Order: sequence, then C-alpha cells, then structure tokens
Amino acid sequence: MKKTNGILLLSTAVLMASFSACSSGPEVTADDTQQPGMVQKDTSLTELKFTVEEAPEWTSLFNRKKGWLGGDGIFAIPLSGVDAPGAAADTATMLLFSDTLIGEIEENEQGEEEIDFQMINNTVAMLKGVEAAEDKISFHWASDEAGKPKTIFIPNTPNSQPGDYYWLGDGFVNKAKNGDTYIFGYRIRNTEAETFAFEEVGNTLIIIPAGSKPPFENQRQIDTPFYFTGDTPDATGSFGAGLFVNTKEAGAPDPDGYLYVYGVRGKAKQVLVARVEPKNIESFDQWRFWDGSSWQPDMHKAAAIADRASNEMSVTPLPDGRYAMVFQTDGIGRTVGLRLGLSPHGPFGPIIPVWDASKDVDVDKDFISYNAKVHNNLSKPGELLISYNINSFDFFKDIEDHPNLYRPRFIRVKLDN
Repeated sequence: MKKTNGILLLSTAVLMASFSACSSGPEVTADDTQQPGMVQKDTSLTELKFTVEEAPEWTSLFNRKKGWLGGDGIFAIPLSGVDAPGAAADTATMLLFSDTLIGEIEENEQGEEEIDFQMINNTVAMLKGVEAAEDKISFHWASDEAGKPKTIFIPNTPNSQPGDYYWLGDGFVNKAKNGDTYIFGYRIRNTEAETFAFEEVGNTLIIIPAGSKPPFENQRQIDTPFYFTGDTPDATGSFGAGLFVNTKEAGAPDPDGYLYVYGVRGKAKQVLVARVEPKNIESFDQWRFWDGSSWQPDMHKAAAIADRASNEMSVTPLPDGRYAMVFQTDGIGRTVGLRLGLSPHGPFGPIIPVWDASKDVDVDKDFISYNAKVHNNLSKPGELLISYNINSFDFFKDIEDHPNLYRPRFIRVKLDN
C-alpha cells in the first residue's frame, strides 16, 4: 500500500503566533470596495473582537475506532443549498474527505492500540442536523467486487489517465442547475520524486445529480482549464480551494448573484479569486478573474488578494458586513489565521492569529497542521466553527503509534458585538 499524502503543500515555513486578536495594518474605507446597495457596518481590516475555544464535541465525532478512521480535509456542503449560520438545523450536510483510512483500531494484549487499515482516495459523510451527534452521522465509500472499500470519485474525464486519482476541493448545491451538487476535484498523479511524490495534472468539476445517494454512481465529470502548470512550485496552483455562494438562494446577507471560487498558487500560497453566475458554471468562457481592479476573462491575469494561505480555506460573511478569510497560515504553520475584507474579493487586511495548534502538533516532531476553514452552515449565529487537520511527515510510522492522528480538529470562534 502506497501512501499518497493528501496535502497539496510545498511551503514548510511555520508561524508561531499568540492569541492576540489585533494586528497593525492600513485602514480602508467602505467606499473603496463597496458594491452598490452594500451596507458596511464595520470597515476595519485590522481589528476583530472575539473569543476562541476548542469545540470538543466536533473533534470527538471524528475520533473513531472502526470503519472511517480519519482523512484529509473536510468540506461541508449543505444539501439544502443554504449556507448560513444555523441553516443545517433542518437539513442534511454532506462532508467531503480526500485520502481516507478505513479499518479498525483495537487493543492488543499489552493494552496498546493497534490499527489495521486500508487507504482510499476520497469518501463522504452525511450529517443530519447541526449537532455533533454520533447517531446523526454516517460515513460512505464505494465497494469493489470483493466487498473491499473503494474510492467514490475516480477520474474518468477525457484528460484522465489510468492511475490518476482525486483529492477534493470545495463544493456547493447549485440551485440554478436543478439542485445538482458541484464539487471541485484535483486530478493527482504520482511521480518518482523522493518527497511530495505527486503532482496535480488537472482540475475537474464533479457533478452529482440532485437526490443521488452515495456512492453516486450517476455522477458526471468535466475537465476544466482552472489550474496552473509550470516547472517550478511558484508556477503551480488551482481553483476550488474555497467557495462563497453569494446568492439569495444560498442565504447570503448581501447577494450579488455570483459564485466566488478561490484558488491558491505558488509557494507563497497566493489567494486568487474568480466568479461566475451559478447557472453558467459549466460555461468556462463566462468565468471572470479579479486582476486587482476589474473582473476580466484571462485566468493568468488574476492578481493575488492575499498570501500565506493554505490549499483549503474559506471566505465567510460576518454579521458586521465584513468577510473573514480563514486558513492555516503558511500552508502548514501552527496558526489558524484570519484576514478581514470588505468584499468577497477584498482588499483583505493583515493576518489576525486565531488559534495556536501547537498542542496537537507537539505530540510528535513530524506532526503538522493544515487546511483550516470555516463551516458556515454548521456554525451557530455569531460564531465560526473552524476545522484544521493533523498529519505527519512520517505517516506510516506515526499512524502505528498514534492511530487517531489523521482527522480534523475543531475550534469555535465567538464574535463579540
């Protein structure tokens, strides 16, 4: 069994930051970025009043002994299509995972835990309601002819080759396309490199027809042009790292009718943004990319709206009219970072440290934390439920010593009025 580490990250810089909720930086007025009709209650890009704590009930929900044992990433897609705080209470949420461990953890005669597992490239979970309850969640994968676990989403597009596999980006329920679910898939291919022995070779839209059940045998897939290739890490990147559905149907507070699609490029983890009307998501000539002053059709002219982000991240509207970009600082740093913006495309201010993951990382010298993001529909009003992942550079050794390391941890940011 070959481990295909589910981290599209090359930066190894680590930021050690305090829990200070304020940092210095420029002030930007609402008039600089406001769209017509937008009501901006707070225009500071440097200050956010909040408290933060662990969310142990959510962390415990993924600390499991049998079946699904852990996985990369976790994106939450409200199947109602409404992505607003508290919106999950009366609906179901689909959770996306990339590389996943399926198996069992048992105690041996010495009372030590031992893990027996198989790795597949992606799985999903279904959560009913908004509470982290064991009886409300179910995990799903496909099965082969022998009944063994099998990946749900396997590349089958015209550009795919045998052996390619998917890591999953963000997704949403597209009310403008019959309620179908659209998920970004990063098509990955293994290489002969000694470290990070993989590369992204394509960006795909995976479409799940409305009403489909796992393992989604009626899914369809479309190659997209939305990834950057090059001979150096600085030239590579992709779109789909995070989505913000800024529509009335999605429950956005100041909707302009667009889907905002965030991408991450290069070792500096620059954040780029595109937008498209949801009804035109499959019409790639209708996509527009922010170049720093306007929306234009050339992806290669996209300008960075932030940097030092992670390959999975989020942009979320706040009750005060601002937007919070949340990420793991420097890709695999210890700090969950937050930048404030006045619109979905910025400008975004300096990094505000939100959480120090050292308690999780310091368990072993090879542990890393990565891919922090907000799960808006699972958050309570006035709060941000945030997850981040833990992994190891020495995965196969450390998974034997720490069988439950490979799973998300959760924190809760409470916003002060």
